[in-house]
Amino acid sequence: MSDVRLASPQGRWILLTTVLGSSMALLDSTVVNVALPRIGQDLDADLAALQWTVNAYMVTLAGLILLGGSLGDRYGRRKVFVIGVVWFAAASLLCGLAPNSGVLVAARALQGAGGALLTPGSLALIQASFHPDDRGRAVGLWSGFGGIGAAVGPFLGGWLVDGPGWRWVFLLNVPLALLCAPIAVRHVPESDARSGARDAGALGAGTPGRAPRGHFDVLGAALGALALALVTYALIEAPGGSLFVGPVAVVGVAAGVAFVVVERRRPEPMMPPDIFASRQFTAVNLVTLCVYAAFGGFFFLSAVQLQVVAGYSALGAGTALLPTTVLMLLLSARSGELAERIGPRLPLTVGPLLCAAGMLLMLRVGEDARYLTDVLPAVLVLGLGMVSLVAPLTATVLASVDVSRAGLASGINNAAARAAGLVAVAALPLVTGMGPEAYRSAPAFDHAFDRAMAVCAGVLVVGAVLAWATVRRPAPGCRKPECRRHASVVAPPLEGGGGARGSCGLLAASVWGRLGCLSGAGERGLVAQFPAPLRGWRVAVGWWLRVCGGWSRSSPRP
Repeated sequence: MSDVRLASPQGRWILLTTVLGSSMALLDSTVVNVALPRIGQDLDADLAALQWTVNAYMVTLAGLILLGGSLGDRYGRRKVFVIGVVWFAAASLLCGLAPNSGVLVAARALQGAGGALLTPGSLALIQASFHPDDRGRAVGLWSGFGGIGAAVGPFLGGWLVDGPGWRWVFLLNVPLALLCAPIAVRHVPESDARSGARDAGALGAGTPGRAPRGHFDVLGAALGALALALVTYALIEAPGGSLFVGPVAVVGVAAGVAFVVVERRRPEPMMPPDIFASRQFTAVNLVTLCVYAAFGGFFFLSAVQLQVVAGYSALGAGTALLPTTVLMLLLSARSGELAERIGPRLPLTVGPLLCAAGMLLMLRVGEDARYLTDVLPAVLVLGLGMVSLVAPLTATVLASVDVSRAGLASGINNAAARAAGLVAVAALPLVTGMGPEAYRSAPAFDHAFDRAMAVCAGVLVVGAVLAWATVRRPAPGCRKPECRRHASVVAPPLEGGGGARGSCGLLAASVWGRLGCLSGAGERGLVAQFPAPLRGWRVAVGWWLRVCGGWSRSSPRP
């Protein structure tokens, strides 16, 4: 079934369902970092446990996300999506009730598996359900809602941590799931690869009008997840000097080699090796590894630095980092249009360099840091760098392969970004000499944070050099991204298998354009003096600066 119109009641229900489902995963990927110091205090967890709190989720999500798309193609996209929502909610409930860090880490791993089912499933449902004339706009609205969710995630996480408590960062997913799952069952049509609806292929797994062939690449998925898990374990546990670290690292590398061998020999591999025959695709994925490794390390450590060293509350730390995601939400479409005119090589070179400069500016953030003079310049420069590179990165990935494999290419690139982030979270404390109790000591964490920012900046410079040396302008008429706006900092946007260009961000633009309605009556008089397109921006920026200044222990209110 692919004839649902967006303006119909069923179309609106489908959009609501997919937005709710994807928002659960998007929010969870951005709110947890802000809660880490409080989680460590309440559960008496060391730094390794906090690393696992982030990485257990990422290991299963990155390792199984390609398989999740294939399961939807085979057994029904709505069915797998609903299973993912329920699974994710059940794991979230377990996270919220966790009595110790071990249970929390195990529940986070289960959460990632649920996320691997619902993340590709939400886009696949849109691709398979809507009429071709409405598909692009539906993807645009879905992405716009998701971008807003990702942008406000750190703020929401901080509010929950300082208010009802860090457990509500996870428990929030339960009511969302209770709303999402029944709507999906009642209003979303079922589809699979045999229905001929379309290549739902958020991850390129299905083939239009033809039943899936062969078997799932379960072995490939298991080996990929195992390799990530074992390498992550070795990196996190290495500072403790455990005797198991060496053998585990060897087994992890062996599992990675076995994954490559299996993918080369299987008739229908999860990650076809021949897709890397495209030099452009290989090059842009190497750039992705460098960029998202640095991003993963930065957002893991910066929220802790702002709270432990600079003295921000959780809400203040989350709000302080908002400029990066807000800039991406507002300007990523313009960045994509610019890259289409001048080619991706320059944006993919300048973007990582700007991000590196932003991370080096974070060296100014210490115990006496002021928001306006120390934190804000760093996050603004970082945000502008992310704006410059994310949209061209996605466009180059899609343009580097045949149109029929665009969804698969997007899925591989997304998984690569998540894998790079989890390896960075595991490796940076080891590389910078951060001890198990470092986050409990402001001076110790501050010194290690400075070294980590220098390492992240160096990795970004490597990415910039790779982009300049290897990325070329794509051929005319190649596949363009449907998602024109994006605000997630953990991975590039997933793209479907089609070629329609969406109007991503129409919703975002309307929401941000109306932020003036949040101001008080006295402030409206001042705002009314500005041209209409600027009024909401003036109020939003003014409110945000007041909030950030007020929640810093060492910074005065602006």
